[in-house]
Amino acid sequence: MLDAPALPPPAIVAPAPREVSFGLVSGRAPLGTRRIIVHVGRYVAAEEQLRGRSFSVHVRLTGGPTSIRVTAVDGRNRRSSSLVEPVYGLPSDSDPRERAPRLDPALGRTIRSLVARHGGTSAVYVQDLRTGRGAAWNAGARFPAASTLKLAIAITVLRTLDRKPEPITQVSRLLGKMLVSSDNDAANALEVWLAGSTSAGSDRVNATMRALGLNDSLMYGGYETSRRPAGASAPIPVRIESQPAFGVGKYTTAADLARLARAVYLAASGKGPLLRMGVTASEARYLLWLLAQVTDRGKLDRFLRGPVVMHKAGWLTGARHDNGIVAYEGGVFVATVMTWRTAAADELAGQVALSAFARFVD
Repeated sequence: MLDAPALPPPAIVAPAPREVSFGLVSGRAPLGTRRIIVHVGRYVAAEEQLRGRSFSVHVRLTGGPTSIRVTAVDGRNRRSSSLVEPVYGLPSDSDPRERAPRLDPALGRTIRSLVARHGGTSAVYVQDLRTGRGAAWNAGARFPAASTLKLAIAITVLRTLDRKPEPITQVSRLLGKMLVSSDNDAANALEVWLAGSTSAGSDRVNATMRALGLNDSLMYGGYETSRRPAGASAPIPVRIESQPAFGVGKYTTAADLARLARAVYLAASGKGPLLRMGVTASEARYLLWLLAQVTDRGKLDRFLRGPVVMHKAGWLTGARHDNGIVAYEGGVFVATVMTWRTAAADELAGQVALSAFARFVD
């Protein structure tokens, strides 16, 4: 007697490799499948009966790198599996909602106190991306942008592509080096890739920021490189309390950076303005996957244990900034901290993120 043919493997649509995941597992099972089993890492996360061939289940994820395996089982108990990795899991219920920003006075008082304690000139913007409440200080003041605008370069690159770049391609390699390691040469190479020169590439990046309504940010040419081988009803206030004097160059504000990070996170869940600008949800999830691997730590994530921090920091002499998304089980917020000649600037970023987490988790 001939052996029964093997059961073809299921086709997994979501999640995709090299992306963050909110926990949706969907796809199409082979003909004859009666049930599917979903593993997250080594553990069974879901087991469901299947009537048709399409499946869509939500599984509980913890923050961090993982893999997703879907096993199809037919009526004769034949089994087949498909594996997706690498995937970066986001905590449960950390998907965003489109809510208008509104001031949380208690958090505002905490932020003002933290800023005053550290001296110098600082700017802060934080917002819960599920409720909209948050607070800010000096969020309209322009600061030297440093590497924070590399996020805008990445978004502009993804607007140009039809889909996220394939692994082991030039663009994929450059995006990884620019965001994860904050490599200036990679940033310049991507601007040249966009438009033929760093200055023309900067114009493309500025056009992206203007399309998002970020009118207080400027990408000014390329980056310097070393010569080595290659609850309240009031809106969150965006004011200028004090303006650092730093001359000519790239600049941005805490409010603009927060809106940039928020736009990426919204797009990753299929919402917001970036989708209308040509960035797909898959590309946004890929961008967050890169931001989750950033090696410049000890700022927004300095005092947080457990939440996933997806961020892009930047620094110059006298300036230290961090901008990113903090996702935790049950919530998510954007946090931006910019400093100019501020004592213990990295600690200020960490204290702002910790204070926002403590307020929003209540």
